Amino acid sequence: MNLELIEEKLQEEFKKIDEQEAKNSLKVLTAFREERVSETDFNLTTGYGYNDEGRDKLERVFSRVLGSEDALVRSQFISGSHALTVTLFALLRPGDTLLSISSKPYDTLDEVIGIRENNSSLKSFNIAYQQIDLVNNDFNYDKIKEVLTTTKIKVVEIQRSKGYSTRESLSIEKLTKVIKFIKDINKDITIMVDNCYCELVEDKTPCEVGADIMVGSLIKNLGGAIAPNGAYVAGSHNLIELVAERLTLPGEGREVGPSLGINRSLYQGLFLAPSVVAAALKTAVLTAYLAEKQGYQVEPKYNAKRVDIVQSIIFGNKEDLITYCQEIQRYSPVDSFSTCYPAPMPGYDDEVIMASGSFTNGSSIELSCDGPLRSPYIAYQQGAISYQYGKIAVYNAFQNLKNK
Repeated sequence: MNLELIEEKLQEEFKKIDEQEAKNSLKVLTAFREERVSETDFNLTTGYGYNDEGRDKLERVFSRVLGSEDALVRSQFISGSHALTVTLFALLRPGDTLLSISSKPYDTLDEVIGIRENNSSLKSFNIAYQQIDLVNNDFNYDKIKEVLTTTKIKVVEIQRSKGYSTRESLSIEKLTKVIKFIKDINKDITIMVDNCYCELVEDKTPCEVGADIMVGSLIKNLGGAIAPNGAYVAGSHNLIELVAERLTLPGEGREVGPSLGINRSLYQGLFLAPSVVAAALKTAVLTAYLAEKQGYQVEPKYNAKRVDIVQSIIFGNKEDLITYCQEIQRYSPVDSFSTCYPAPMPGYDDEVIMASGSFTNGSSIELSCDGPLRSPYIAYQQGAISYQYGKIAVYNAFQNLKNK
């Protein structure tokens, strides 16, 4: 495969990504300027973290970028799944019902919800769960209306990215329509969106089209491959206050939580995020094209509209899935000499193979590739700090897969 000719064919898609990067860069820089970010905002706090102006200002910057009334941005969140869990426990009370309308959430939430038994799950606190599966990659409006008019639902959860499923990820256009539909039935229902992997890919955010609260990880898009950990929750002020008091403790909420010297990395990561997300998207486009040329099914296709940074490659057999992930590991900057193998993982039902030679453990805005060992044997690839590094890895991975 002649890489130069392939890249020439992909220029139209790359141009769209460049245009989105330019818009996002202006949005982020404007937020920094309007909040008057200064060098003193990088100072650290310890202990309780009282009066951490850099931390509080960072949350205002995030709120501007995400188009939300308020935001909570903390390194005390271990991951996106942790932030989702804290948010669910903040919003729901015993006797309430949680409704997922985007099929089953990501595997790591199975034990949080109680789909798989756990003594600390929502289910163990008498919080019920219902689920409505997508139909042809869109919401099942008839079923949503039926459930909302016959059952008292407290929170509707929507996961935008596909997770470990075969469905398409959900666009802002689809979100806009379903949020209005739900609010027309019952304006008091809280709509919560899992926005992981989707930030800075489209023009608008879930909060800008009516979602009450949304959650994302800082070792994904908005961390820009600089943030060492953390997550954000953005939405209406009263809901963010509830989440803050669940993360820390009632009565203190967001007033505590030391930054421990991490502020500089979080600011810088957000500043670089538009460019890093663009690199990840270009790498995904190239991956989709190369995979199809070698006869594999992909989702999305190289020239399809993208709503997140995840590229699915449907290998159809476990041998090719394992080989591809191992090749991505070989072309990683960290632990390139290691070979990854499928293994049990906490929070997952199946064995999982994960290639992640990243500077930040578990980072998926850096080039990574993983998938559960179950049919139809899909690799979920995401990230790339730069397109050039991503290109080297995926091109060689497919070349070596073809020649194995």
